[in-house]
Formats: sequence, C-alpha cells, structure tokens
Amino acid sequence: MELKGQTFLGYRRDNGRVGIRNHVIILPVDDISNAAAEAVGNNIKGTLAMPHPYGRLQFGADLDLHFRTLIGTGCNPNVAAVIVIGIEPGWTQKVVDGIRATGKPVEGFWIEQNGDHNTICAASRKAREFVQYASELQRETCPLHELWVSTKCGESDTTSGCAANPTVGNAFDKLYGEGCTLLFGETSELTGGEHLVAERCVSPAVREKFQATFDRYSDMIDRHKTNDLSESQPTKGNIEGGLTTIEEKALGNIQKIGKQCRVDGVLDKAESPTGKGLWFMDSSSAAAEMVTLCAAAGFVAHFFPTGQGNVIGNPILPVIKICGNARTVRTMSEHIDVDVTGLLRREINPDQAGDQLLEMMLRTANGRHTNAEALGHREFVFTRLYESA
Repeated sequence: MELKGQTFLGYRRDNGRVGIRNHVIILPVDDISNAAAEAVGNNIKGTLAMPHPYGRLQFGADLDLHFRTLIGTGCNPNVAAVIVIGIEPGWTQKVVDGIRATGKPVEGFWIEQNGDHNTICAASRKAREFVQYASELQRETCPLHELWVSTKCGESDTTSGCAANPTVGNAFDKLYGEGCTLLFGETSELTGGEHLVAERCVSPAVREKFQATFDRYSDMIDRHKTNDLSESQPTKGNIEGGLTTIEEKALGNIQKIGKQCRVDGVLDKAESPTGKGLWFMDSSSAAAEMVTLCAAAGFVAHFFPTGQGNVIGNPILPVIKICGNARTVRTMSEHIDVDVTGLLRREINPDQAGDQLLEMMLRTANGRHTNAEALGHREFVFTRLYESA
C-alpha cells in the first residue's frame, strides 16, 4: 500500500488534534456518581456514560493516575464534548479544568447539596446541547501523520508471534516511516526480551529510562516473591495455545514493533507523548486496563492482535482485532476484523498482511465501526496502584 500522501477523514479539535470518532461522554469522577451518569446517558440519546468502580479514598500516585486517566479520557480527540459528574465540587472541577484546556465543551455537576434528581436534570439539559453541538461537526481531510495508533495483544498463542503480531509490526514500520505517533507497552510481557527493546531505544537517555521502568517492574515482582510469574504469565490460555514460558510470549509480543521502528520515548501510565515516533508506556498486560490507558494517553485507533481470541473493546477507542489462528477466526469470527491466517498457509506475505491491516485502519478512521464497537464492547477499566485509604 502506498502511504505517501495518504489521508483520512477526521474531526479536528480546537487544540489541533484529530479524532476519528465524535463521542459526547458522561464521565463520573467516582464510583458513587455512576448512577447519575448512567441516568443522563439514558435520558439523552447520542451520549455515552462511562461508569467505573473507583475514585474514593485514593491518595498519592494512585490518585494522580486516577485523575490522569479521567482527564486524558475526556481530552481524547475521539471525544467531542464531556459532561463530568462527581459527588462533590472540588474533584469534579479538577477534571473539568483539565479537559477544558483542550478547548472542547465540558461542564461539571456534583451531587452533594443538589441530590440526584437536580444533578441529573441539569446535566441532561447540558448534555442535550452538547449532542446537538457534536452532531453539526463535520469530518475533514487530514494527513496520515496526524493519526495516533496504539497496540496491545491478548490471548496470545503460537500464531500470535508468527502471524498476527508481525502483521502489526509490518504496519507499524510503514506508519513510523510516515511520521505517525505510535504506542506499545505491556511491561510484564517483555520479560526475557527486554534487552531487545532496550537495543531499539533511540538514545542512551531513552534506553536508561526504559531500563529503569522495566527494573521497577521486576523489583515489584521480586518483592512479592513471584519471580516465575507462574500464576499469571503465561496465562492458562497462552499455555493452551502453545506458549510455555514468559520468554516465548515476550519474543512474540515484541514482533508488534516491527523491524524498522526505534523507541523514541518512554511514558508513565496514561501519559501523552510529546512528539512523533514510537513510544513505550509502562502498563499492565491486562487487556482492558492497557487499552483504557492508551485512550487516556490520546490515541485514537488501536491494533489488537489475538491468537486464542479476545472480546475487548473500549468506549471511545476503536479496537481493530487481527488474528492468524484459523480455529479462532472460524469460532469467533464476529470479533475478528483482519484475518491473516493466509500468512501461515503461505497464501500472502508479511507485506500483504500489513497492507490488509492498514486498509482496515483507514476504513475505521473514515467511520467504519470495528466489530468490538458493533457488538457494544465498552470495557473502561482503571489501573490501580494502591489499596484505598
């Protein structure tokens, strides 16, 4: 596929970023504001409530990550406008102010001294205005380099490392060459192959930061005396699919960053890149957690290679599934967007597989719903660092 001069139809936001969706979201600050947020979402068609189980009695770095995830979600270019609902005004306003910096419409409401009925009524009125605002926004032609694409794999097996993950790697190499902003992560799933990622870092400073990030994770594993990761990595599904060690899983996982990409920077969880290129984010390997972090970091399309099959989606970030396992494509076809089983049958080559994925990416960017979107998969799962106070 010739990417030089390639464009897509996106929504340009006031801060210059480009989204490929146009959601009006109802964002609760905390768990006990979920009911009010869902009531507004039910009242006003065309909105999307995003309930979650956290936000009370968090502190320190865990609380900072909570706010970074909420604010980043509201700032994502796939979001046109935001209603924020919290239990009290202080934290609600903090989220509103963070999102308002993008220039997009955002309004906050709180339940204390207002009650559910008044809060839901007032928020519904404003949500209706936001939906009407968003409905008049038009897509415009945008250059390919303005597309931000993240990746994470799930339910991996031997076909992941041999077909689906290399397909993402081929597409990433081509997007990297066009100046796109790209993201990968899954700190635990680099174990045994972390030196290969370190060798790809663009400078000694980036390599040092990557190594420190990985070492922090390794130290945490050591403190919990789970050096072999036997209860978590590889998972039972990975083992059934033929991956017997975390090192095997890591070598397949690393295929997603291709052969030409360099690691241009390292990010904390839900942190946004400051420039183009390929970025590594310290993140969980849990599918819904990492995809949520990718959305909060500002990415607008996501590549998700799978072997055994995974149903993950996200409320605002379209998740494109790629699979090279013929059984999974047959039994879970409604979840697979790009079938690359032809790679293992030698019917197509890696370049052709990468082009298939890029073609689906452009169709998705131009408005086509992914299977996860069509099926209503809206997993919105926060990463927690500490127990609550």
